[in-house]
Amino acid sequence: MEYYLYLLECADGMYYVGITNDLDRRVREHQEGIDDGCFTYYRRPVVLKKYLTFLHINDAIYFEKKVKKWSRAKKEAFFNKDLNTLHKAAACKNKTSYKNRSSGAET
Repeated sequence: MEYYLYLLECADGMYYVGITNDLDRRVREHQEGIDDGCFTYYRRPVVLKKYLTFLHINDAIYFEKKVKKWSRAKKEAFFNKDLNTLHKAAACKNKTSYKNRSSGAET
């Protein structure tokens, strides 16, 4: 059996990431709005932008949990398999990053 990590773009421009073993059915469920508690319910219509295939459910779950926390740019880079952009989007940008420290001795 195959499992799919999929990326939907909602009518408001937001992304939704999910996993399923039946991609057509799951996209149709999002489109039809079968659950008013679902993130996509009030953001329909949705468009399937990308998906990745996994052979093991645990791999799909692992990546879903990671990708849901990512920025829009990082999600796009991941699903487009754009390693250069993914690397840039993944770089630490906070003040404590070693890249943002000035050279010389700390005081």
